[in-house]
Amino acid sequence: MTARTARPAALRPKGRGAPGQQPQRRSPANALSRLHTRARRAWDRPLTAYYLILGGSLLLTVLGLVMVYSASMIQALQSGLAPTYYFRKQLVAAVLGTGLLLLASRLSIRAHRMLAYPLLAVSVFLMALVQVPGIGHTVNGNTNWLQLGGPFQLQPSEFGKLALVLWGADLLARKQDKRLLTQWKHLLVPLVPAAFILLGLIMLGGDMGTAIILTAILFGLLWLAGAPTRLFAGVLGFAALLGLLLIRISPTRMARLGCLGATEPGPDDQCWQAVHGIYALANGGWFGSGLGASVEKWGELPEPHTDFIFAVTGEELGLAGTLSVLALFAALGYAGIRVSGRTEDPFVRYAAGGVTTWITAQAVINIGAVLGLLPIAGVPLPLFSYGGSALLPTMFAIGLLIAFARAEPAARAALAMRQPALWKKLAGVRRKTMRRLAGRRPSGER
Repeated sequence: MTARTARPAALRPKGRGAPGQQPQRRSPANALSRLHTRARRAWDRPLTAYYLILGGSLLLTVLGLVMVYSASMIQALQSGLAPTYYFRKQLVAAVLGTGLLLLASRLSIRAHRMLAYPLLAVSVFLMALVQVPGIGHTVNGNTNWLQLGGPFQLQPSEFGKLALVLWGADLLARKQDKRLLTQWKHLLVPLVPAAFILLGLIMLGGDMGTAIILTAILFGLLWLAGAPTRLFAGVLGFAALLGLLLIRISPTRMARLGCLGATEPGPDDQCWQAVHGIYALANGGWFGSGLGASVEKWGELPEPHTDFIFAVTGEELGLAGTLSVLALFAALGYAGIRVSGRTEDPFVRYAAGGVTTWITAQAVINIGAVLGLLPIAGVPLPLFSYGGSALLPTMFAIGLLIAFARAEPAARAALAMRQPALWKKLAGVRRKTMRRLAGRRPSGER
């Protein structure tokens, strides 16, 4: 028998050495290094922020609709309503919000800046109208609603968040163009007085949760504008003292503060909601009891479809479901920070940072209250909880982030390259379809 000729080195399969040598094994360190490199490349792609914002917001909205339907059925039946009552209202709000998202994502930056002052004026007017006796509507002790007729209500303070973001971003951008932000008086005036007007109108209705979110937006804008540490600390200290005073003079707020870390309902069941939120999360375990199988929503957990929908999610979808929701919010936060950090336009930087601060702070406050780590503030989980007044401005704000992510030069170039490829694919599919239809025609019709 003749000896088999050895293959040249260039033709040997990868991973094999010379004859008689053992193949090199891939170490876990090398595998992790390659995985890290691939992840970095994926994060650094021009359209990463665009897809994270679009995909994360849509997933949160769709999952929120599912959980609103599951969490609100018993609440609706107890009120003598159809089991799909709250779901249908949320679905209508989601459809309208999707229209606002698409509109905001297509408007130019100049158009967004033109909306700032009218939106602020309308928000202040409606928030002042809420305090007029006979016009404002009280829900759960807070007078911050307008009755629009029938089952529809409007909470103007939710639109005040969007107004502060747009108006504050436009104001700071114009002052930066004139190089005025180095002076503390131009940094604070009129941004802080206008924010305090909004905060005062909100606090007249007793809604401290929304006031906290508005304060977070204000501090986010000041931080992005480069406020000096002493000035920033001074304003933060003043806001903290004012907040403590408002908590001290309200028995309800003091009771909520006393429920931090509670494991029993306590005297007069003052910690009932906080404790049953923990019970719901504990019942869920790793993978939950299944959609619709929550026990706490059967009258035990107040506000299961609004402020405490995260607790019902944990009970029905388990730790896996709650971690998925947290991951989606983390992706939104990362994408917003990336959009704000990579732009050269000051308005885009302030507006993207303001929206990211708003959504992230509200999510942290809501989830922290459900976990018993923060006092119950009565704020909904963005894009997730029931409530059209909260969903509509939030989806418009998401549209803002999408527009800003598309406006990045690298993202614009990547989208421009993908559009011809998409049209070619569609044209190819059309040609194949026409050929198939032509081949199925009877011979007499040809």
